[in-house]
Amino acid sequence: MVPIELVKTIVKAIDEKKGQAITVLDIHAQTGIADYFVICTGNSAPQTKAIADFIEVTLENQMDIHVLRREGFQTGSWILLDYGAVVVQIFKPEEREYYNLEKLWGDSPQIPISDLLEV
Repeated sequence: MVPIELVKTIVKAIDEKKGQAITVLDIHAQTGIADYFVICTGNSAPQTKAIADFIEVTLENQMDIHVLRREGFQTGSWILLDYGAVVVQIFKPEEREYYNLEKLWGDSPQIPISDLLEV
């Protein structure tokens, strides 16, 4: 599986569940932990959980890919889904603002979401 294809499927799943402020960072040159971070915001814990669940189901059904690690699901404030080369981080607005991963990983190029949502 090419990581960018995984990213595209994840971004489409987030968009379908009305996730907001989707950001994709290409972090492969800065770290060995992953190639991409996909970051988005859900307005509430139920929405962040719904986004996470939908990503998992979509990847299992469409690509036969299963999450390696899942963190934060019980509280829903910051949910992390680890797919190896791609790490998904789903925040409630307050947590996203506080942790500000885009600033922390500011040297990483952002991939335009419009390129990923094209059919």
